[in-house]
Amino acid sequence: MGQDTGERFFLVVVDDTEELHQALQFACGRANNTGGRIAMVYVMPPAEFAHWAGVGELMREEAREKAEEAIAREAKHVEELTGKTPLIFIREGKPVDEILALIAEEPNIRLLVLGADIKADTAGPLVSYLTGKGASVCPVPITIVPGHLTDEQIDHLT
Repeated sequence: MGQDTGERFFLVVVDDTEELHQALQFACGRANNTGGRIAMVYVMPPAEFAHWAGVGELMREEAREKAEEAIAREAKHVEELTGKTPLIFIREGKPVDEILALIAEEPNIRLLVLGADIKADTAGPLVSYLTGKGASVCPVPITIVPGHLTDEQIDHLT
């Protein structure tokens, strides 16, 4: 369990969705305007059962490489926008479970910032859960950034 250092971190979930950009843009703007910092989490899917242990381990290694590449790419973007290195987490499991566990373990995470999918029938599975029955179990406020906003519109909001 992390120790509360008084720093405020805004948590952004890194994935392969288009709305990640809007969530990061908003979180970085808020961090810059409030003296906060960015934390990023990438949740790898749980390893599937494989008949041979070597195959399962290879799949896990490939998923880890993909996670590290995605986090590194987005961390560079965060550093460009904030001038600060983000706090990085890579987890394995179900996204909702891992994100809620991380927030519970890290008292410096004070806000969860999510991007809303604008091309699907719902805002996305994570947003849908956390704005429905999951809202009662999330211990921090949740900010949802519409995926259609431009950087300029987001900057104006932060």
